[in-house]
Amino acid sequence: MTAQVTVGLDGSGESLSAARWAAEEAVLREVPLRLVYVEEGPNTTRVPLPYAHNMTERAEDLLKGVADSEQKKHPGLEVLTQSARGRAAEELRAAADEADLTVLGSRGLGGLLGFVVGSVSLAVVGAARQPVVLVRGEADKLAGGSTIVVGVDIYHPCEALLAFSFNEAARRRFPLRFLHCWTLPASYGYATLVDPGIDEELGGQLLGGLDDLLEPWRKRYPGVDVTAKNVMGSPASQLVDASRTAHLVIVGRRSRTVPLGPHLGHVAHAVIHHSPAPVAVVPLL
Repeated sequence: MTAQVTVGLDGSGESLSAARWAAEEAVLREVPLRLVYVEEGPNTTRVPLPYAHNMTERAEDLLKGVADSEQKKHPGLEVLTQSARGRAAEELRAAADEADLTVLGSRGLGGLLGFVVGSVSLAVVGAARQPVVLVRGEADKLAGGSTIVVGVDIYHPCEALLAFSFNEAARRRFPLRFLHCWTLPASYGYATLVDPGIDEELGGQLLGGLDDLLEPWRKRYPGVDVTAKNVMGSPASQLVDASRTAHLVIVGRRSRTVPLGPHLGHVAHAVIHHSPAPVAVVPLL
């Protein structure tokens, strides 16, 4: 793995927004920015030379234009460029595994544009061994929120999620807002009718567990403003609602493989497609 921030480019407005976000992240991390362009199609040896030349020229122009633009905005930023040809999902996943962080442009509901459409984007986000951030095309037009929202499950190991979240908050100097969402187990049946306060009691117990989970990280990052909240309801809907005022939303992804390939959980899937804020997906154990 190389200390760098990688961004996938295809010329769309979404990928250009991703490049701008990635450049800012690279500056904050003090690492190089790597621009990757993937031309998906047959091998160049099977493509007529004039067409292959045009494709190469288009890739070079795009990479140079974005590199020059970001270096002007961020003097001193080292920008690396790479063009590749092959299966987009494989090329981008390989690039993501080599970087600290990868950023892709996201269209939100309806899929992703360019070479990162549908199953390709899910393949990258669902299989990358390093965090991937998806940035909406209209991100530049939004005022941007003032908090970093993190969805956390206290019942499963999430050290990678916590480390990424606290590091991002420390770099960007934004407060962290942790959300743990839950619903009453079906075994409680009519208990809430008999004792309406049972949900508050359980919520208090869960909040104590969340505070215990965060306590070592609070001590490690004393300068980060941290709040924790247990919310009763669907994790997906609660995080999407919180994303409307967020600067960044962070969710975890557990390593699960189904017959058709890597699987992305429904919570991460919902947030990716509905959050107006950039979404970071962090792989967990």
